[in-house]
Amino acid sequence: MSRLAAGVVLVTAHEPPLAEGGPRGEDVGMTATAFMSVSLDPPLVLVSLREGSRMDDLLAEQPLWGVSLLSEAQRHVAGRFAMKGRISDRLLFADLPYARGELSGAPLMDGALAALECRTESRVPAGDHTLVIGRVLRAQVPPAQGGPLTYFRGRYRQLGN
Repeated sequence: MSRLAAGVVLVTAHEPPLAEGGPRGEDVGMTATAFMSVSLDPPLVLVSLREGSRMDDLLAEQPLWGVSLLSEAQRHVAGRFAMKGRISDRLLFADLPYARGELSGAPLMDGALAALECRTESRVPAGDHTLVIGRVLRAQVPPAQGGPLTYFRGRYRQLGN
């Protein structure tokens, strides 16, 4: 499957505080290449999450999430959120420009080609992954520069490379 080129997105969600008055909630992010449009009416998208991953566990409880379609200039963002054994997500977001989604509360990256806010419609177990189907509640298409970030043969690429 490394021969199948894929777009690169950042899936994000806000983990609410565990208890009222307790420590504040935390933003969580994950780079994904298994993301696709499912339906235009209603607007549905699908993301594949590794079963038992932090994002899989969070989206099992938090129905609202965001997706930033990364531009070729955001390779560093994709790499940062794809690291194995990485530091806390709070530190990963610290120096990145983003806006908080009005409906989801999820971080949406500045400079992305598009940003979506979604609500989980269904979760489908699929081998060692969970397919999460989300209804798009809001879509933004800012005037971003450049082309999409893609992933092909184990590397991030730009179209034409």
